[in-house]
Amino acid sequence: MPLRCFVSVGNAPVGCEFRTVSPPGCCTSMHRRSTAPTKMHSSIADSLDALASWRAELDQHVVRLGRSLAEQDLMDSADATLLSGLRERLASDKLVLAFVAEFSRGKSELINAIFFADAGRRVLPATPGRTTMCPVELRYESAMPARLSLLPIETRLRGLSLAELRLRDEPWHHVALDPKNTLSLVQALSAVTRTQRVDQERAVALGFWDDEKPDDNPPLAGDGSVEVPAWRHAVINYPHPLLQRGLVVIDTPGLNAIGAEPELTLGLLPSAHAVVFVLGADTGVTRSDLAIWREHLGQTSLERFVVLNKIDTLSDPLLSPAEVQAQITRQQRVAAETLGVPVERVFALSARDALAARVDLDPKRLAASRLPPLEKALAAQLLPRRQELLVQSAIGVVEQLRQSAGRRLADRRRSQAEQLLELRGLRGKSGAKTRVMIERVDAELADFERCTTKLGALRVVQGRILKSVLAVLSAEALRREMTAMQAAMSARPFNLGGRSAFDTLMARVRGALAKAQSQSEEMQQMLEGSFRQLNTEFGFAFALSPIPGLAPYADELNRIEHSYSRYLGLGQALRMAAPGFAEQFRRMLLSKLRVVFENAAGEIELWSKSAQGQTEAQLRERRRNFTRRREALQRVQVAAGELEQRIAEVQAHDEHLAALLARLNAVADDTVASARRLGRAPTVQRLALQIEAQQDAA
Repeated sequence: MPLRCFVSVGNAPVGCEFRTVSPPGCCTSMHRRSTAPTKMHSSIADSLDALASWRAELDQHVVRLGRSLAEQDLMDSADATLLSGLRERLASDKLVLAFVAEFSRGKSELINAIFFADAGRRVLPATPGRTTMCPVELRYESAMPARLSLLPIETRLRGLSLAELRLRDEPWHHVALDPKNTLSLVQALSAVTRTQRVDQERAVALGFWDDEKPDDNPPLAGDGSVEVPAWRHAVINYPHPLLQRGLVVIDTPGLNAIGAEPELTLGLLPSAHAVVFVLGADTGVTRSDLAIWREHLGQTSLERFVVLNKIDTLSDPLLSPAEVQAQITRQQRVAAETLGVPVERVFALSARDALAARVDLDPKRLAASRLPPLEKALAAQLLPRRQELLVQSAIGVVEQLRQSAGRRLADRRRSQAEQLLELRGLRGKSGAKTRVMIERVDAELADFERCTTKLGALRVVQGRILKSVLAVLSAEALRREMTAMQAAMSARPFNLGGRSAFDTLMARVRGALAKAQSQSEEMQQMLEGSFRQLNTEFGFAFALSPIPGLAPYADELNRIEHSYSRYLGLGQALRMAAPGFAEQFRRMLLSKLRVVFENAAGEIELWSKSAQGQTEAQLRERRRNFTRRREALQRVQVAAGELEQRIAEVQAHDEHLAALLARLNAVADDTVASARRLGRAPTVQRLALQIEAQQDAA
């Protein structure tokens, strides 16, 4: 029987139908649903809904502001680019949550319990033993069909990074998914558990066998074969309500698979906004757990949460509940001390019990599973931070648009004031005086046209400096630096000169970024001097916004250096010497550095475009004003009775401009207030209190 679950978006519920079909032999308790289902509240789910509603509301205000500016010709191409960039971010902003664990820690079951219990069954495979054999990314992009995309493990031998392979369709195997049939999703996802057997030499080439680390190697069969994953990466594009609201879930395999896929640790995990590290409550922090933590999750820049899963296994009929609780508390404290995190970030729970409770709509069992405190922590500590970043971005764009529009309106009002003063001076004057004034306007226009030559020269110099900046940050310059690094690395056996070559590369890349910053500041000084001269000589109102600082990109280069340098020590020399691994490393590094350079160049180019845009806009506006002045004087010359009428028209137009400025300020203030509203009182915290009260009442 079809079952509908509702997730609210603003005031409008969106229904998602799931058909719960129990396969033969399946545990029927995982499919029991109430005939009158009630939504099982989740802090993070409700918080994502609230954040999505807020983003939609803010987008409406941004659209209204953009429409108001466009209707009054107060927005140039640079402003339009800023506005569309903000709207794109509001529409596509993602919250990336990565789950990391060794095998058999219940990680997939935890993901099922937090995000997919409304399906009425397990969505991700979560059976004893090895399940997730490759990194699995769950997300939703509306432009893509619902499907499971699988990347064969053999693509590692080609040396291409995941970032490059994402842009190609041919290496992937695609399996269509039916959004209305959860069973089809479950059956399709079973593919991520698939393995294949290869000989030892191929296992080394694929990165799953290392003679220097025998404890991490998979078992060797009697015929000398090794079991390896069939897939390198899996991406699930599925219109689940939480994924539609911007959640991205990354499910990772165990230590051996993590180490074999450097892009997982150098790309996917660092890009996550938070990492949930899952341990077994019965085992605590094992040696392999500690290896994962130290090698891949130790950086303090990550938001890290630790889960002690499977507390249900600690139940003992010979111990009292207080004694069992004392064991759990001790395990939490030991895990916190071992991993160096606050004990408040260590959560003991039972994902299996939580999933069963959510499927059966049993709030008491859900509370007993101890999952809600983890969800509240994720919601209260992650979503407000993401929201605050969006608030700052939105306010910055709105204020920039307000200043740009204000400058244009001020220039128009100044021209109106000059024209009004000129017309009032004609009262009681003869037609000859009017002709003299027309000739003066023509002379002023001819004199004004001299500025076009200066503006043309200014654009040439500005374009030359910008071209130099973009050349420093170009992909071609970066490829040359990478080629030099690769040549230095290959000059010594086993890439033993890799660390020195890498350090040289990063020093030169940082130097290029510093040079781009210096040249940008040179362009800023040139424009400021030219703008002052033009404002004084021709009465312009040019104003230069601060040049974007490149310090955040320098920080990003430091993070890249910290992450990638771990692969260049003596302990990784053999791995770097493996066929294809060094090439993959180079491609990944080039991809990361290119993103930094492209973003930095994009900001500088947009700033330059904004400066150039206002010169063209004011030049166009000034010519239009000269035309209006001349036409007004000509009408007055033809019919003296039109003087007072023309004065009244200019006054009315000035009042219209003043009212327009007030309306635009009101729209901008409304947009800023909407952005800040939830920032002052985070919705997720209020929701947590409401949910807790509802659960207590239940």
